[in-house]
Amino acid sequence: MNRRTFVSLAAAAAGLRAETSQERGKKIVEQTIYALGGDGFRNLQTRTESGRAYSFYREQLSGLSIAKVYTKYLAKADGSGLRLAQRQVFSKKQDDAVILTGTSAWEITYRGAKPLGEERVKQFNMTTLHDVFYVLRMRIDEPGMAIEAHGRDVVENQPVEKLQFTDSENRVLSVWIHSSTMLPVKQSFKRWDPTINDRREEVTRYTKYREAGNGVMWPYDTQRERDGEKLFELYSDKVVIGEQLADSMFELPAGVTVLKK
Repeated sequence: MNRRTFVSLAAAAAGLRAETSQERGKKIVEQTIYALGGDGFRNLQTRTESGRAYSFYREQLSGLSIAKVYTKYLAKADGSGLRLAQRQVFSKKQDDAVILTGTSAWEITYRGAKPLGEERVKQFNMTTLHDVFYVLRMRIDEPGMAIEAHGRDVVENQPVEKLQFTDSENRVLSVWIHSSTMLPVKQSFKRWDPTINDRREEVTRYTKYREAGNGVMWPYDTQRERDGEKLFELYSDKVVIGEQLADSMFELPAGVTVLKK
């Protein structure tokens, strides 16, 4: 090895050492947003996922239904600060639905609209604020949001880069990004559960990415588990990006009968 080669290698090594975990984290985030569709993902307004929803109890299948989930990103935050609304339909009847926003949760059937309670609203807020796609789309430039790279790892035989997002309220989200595709494969966060007086770990896994329109890549298979126990899986047959969804889809129908909780 001559002196010139040695100096070049030393300079390169010094450059690698100089990259902080925050700088590395920011670089991975930029690559992930690009892999998800770049401007198409950044400008994502609506998403409609159609397929099958599976629910589990103690690792055994306990329910199966036709599912259609409508998601709309909002230009302005609601009273909770959330900028997303969702309509979930788990039957062939499009009139039977659950409408979720940052401030309300309703179940709508032919009988009328039943409020689902404050805990359901809190759960929706918590789940959304800890969703990696919502974080990358809506929260990445939020004041106080810190991003750190925590090195390389292997998740389910896949090479990954681990990221950690910490917001101004000290909420922490861990995300594992595939080293080659730069797409999210897993995320995890912990929440306090007063019913057991302890923390629970909520894990979501993402697989089967496909191009869903406007250049946006989206996982067609999403699996959720709690404390290592599988709870839910959404397997999409079709995902539509950019469909026009009326605001009324995420509001109570005019004149609907409001039922008691």
